[in-house]
Amino acid sequence: MRTKKHCALVVVLGLAQVVLADQITLKNGDHLSGKIVKSDGKTLVLHTEFAGDVTVDFKAITQILADEELRVSRTDKKTLVGPITTSDGKIEVATKGEGTVEVPLGNVAMIGTQADYEKSVHPGWRHGWNGGVNVGFSLARGNSESSNLALAINAVHPTLNDKTTIYLNSINTKNDLASPSTVANLVTGGLRYDHNLNPRLFGFVGADFMSNALQNLDLRGVYGGGLGLHAIKSDSTVLDLLAGLNYTHETYSNGPEVTPVTVPPTFISYGVTHRFLALTLGEELLHKVGKNTVVTEKLYFFPDLSNTGEYRATFDLGTVTKISKWLGWQNQFTDIYVSNPPLGAKKNDLILTTGLNFSFTH
Repeated sequence: MRTKKHCALVVVLGLAQVVLADQITLKNGDHLSGKIVKSDGKTLVLHTEFAGDVTVDFKAITQILADEELRVSRTDKKTLVGPITTSDGKIEVATKGEGTVEVPLGNVAMIGTQADYEKSVHPGWRHGWNGGVNVGFSLARGNSESSNLALAINAVHPTLNDKTTIYLNSINTKNDLASPSTVANLVTGGLRYDHNLNPRLFGFVGADFMSNALQNLDLRGVYGGGLGLHAIKSDSTVLDLLAGLNYTHETYSNGPEVTPVTVPPTFISYGVTHRFLALTLGEELLHKVGKNTVVTEKLYFFPDLSNTGEYRATFDLGTVTKISKWLGWQNQFTDIYVSNPPLGAKKNDLILTTGLNFSFTH
């Protein structure tokens, strides 16, 4: 008798677990049970007990039943709450106040529980990061004794309403047969914060820094902000146009001689400092080629408002091809142009790097 009671209890608990689990029904009649991890209206990730995380194409789903009310966040920032069914490329949300509301899949930003929604809006600085580390290295010995190290770190912290981007790039080339041994040393870094004003328009503020030994640039700081437009925003392509103002402070190490006013003079310093307002005009493109390759391109133009005809321009073109979930192959081409470099320096710096990409998500 005791054994029968134990068996009955196990069956009841098992049925309770199934009832309490989130369930999705597919067009072919199959049913999957588990816990909805996330969904963006294109795919749905369901965590199952035996198969782990299962990703399902949203177009294959006819019904979603959850043990908690689901929130559907639209691209226009409006949120609907209630049971969900899907049909003909749209989601039907049975809300309590508005009745059944239809939402095209293309207008869905996220689907999840209240806890998922709060996490997406305010994920916290320790979570929600994605990006990668690029590493390239070369070494030559014999007639040449040179080494080259290229390192790049890019991290993005997106939420439903804003995005924070941090980046750092460093290229160091040494030739031990030359004097001095370090023949190239370029370091760039910065951060930018974007906040959505509506589905297409966003505001941005940021700061960028650069040091370039080949141009005798000790440090350039660019601080600015403006408005951006999502000219194209689809699953495979994102094109942003940006315009704004910036304040630039730059110091070169080989300017005209300056004798400090001291009695007697104790040293002679060399240097020139520029401070000016400039425009920020740019475009950024991200395009997915197939399942494994991403192409990124950025073009920025910074005309000096104080000295007409003087300007800077930067161009970046890169690709990352996935080899595995966390490893990829990256290529990067960069052109840095300055219309008024110091005497003896060239206007253009062309940089080509290739190597491995280590992606991360936290």
